Amino acid sequence: MNDSRERRPGVLQIFKSVGAAFFGVQSEANRQRDFTHGQLHHYVLAGLVATVVFVLVLWGVVQLVLTLAGVE
Repeated sequence: MNDSRERRPGVLQIFKSVGAAFFGVQSEANRQRDFTHGQLHHYVLAGLVATVVFVLVLWGVVQLVLTLAGVE
């Protein structure tokens, strides 16, 4: 089997890398793997999905707090 095919990051690894990038704690080994074997559009799409989920979670928390506080 092709060596670069075996080392290509999977979906979970891509989302872990995007999550680490959100917090700025990406390891050098993972960064090298991402830049060597990853495809840019996978990381862009994962970053957009993660950003939308993050914004929706924040919106939900704010709505919950406002509801519990009795503010409408």
